[in-house]
Amino acid sequence: MIQVVAVGADHGGLPLKKDLIPWLEFQGNQVVDVGAYSLDPADDYPDFAEAVARAVTSDQAERGILICGSGVGACIAANKVPGVRACLGHDIYSAHQGVEHDNMNILCLGARVVGIELAKDLVAAFLNAAFTGEERHLRRLDKIAAMERRALQVREIQSQGGAA
Repeated sequence: MIQVVAVGADHGGLPLKKDLIPWLEFQGNQVVDVGAYSLDPADDYPDFAEAVARAVTSDQAERGILICGSGVGACIAANKVPGVRACLGHDIYSAHQGVEHDNMNILCLGARVVGIELAKDLVAAFLNAAFTGEERHLRRLDKIAAMERRALQVREIQSQGGAA
């Protein structure tokens, strides 16, 4: 399945990102590269996580791939953006099942955990998977969306000086 894919990485994930993008394009995908573009040990994964998350939630990209050293930090950061369902995917089952059952829209990879060949297999499983739309999965996603709405309401009240 050919898609528009936003890809971002910090310094820890940059080498894997540089190897993965040509492969994604060779597979026929359109890549939206949100950085990093050069090695900068002082860059921070939340910046790239937010860029990929915004690309996905604004429909600039259908799915996203985030890469940092472990994948964990990028995953945590991306999930702070409402509408993002980012998951760490270092095994093939999770890479496709996260889409099929949880409508995962961002795959997070750890460049210090997976090599390029496994990364290709993980990304292929992620991009080729489709959300099943089963009632139980929709019900669960509705609950997650309600959690996001409640959290945003609390933040709004707090920013206005009220108690939560």
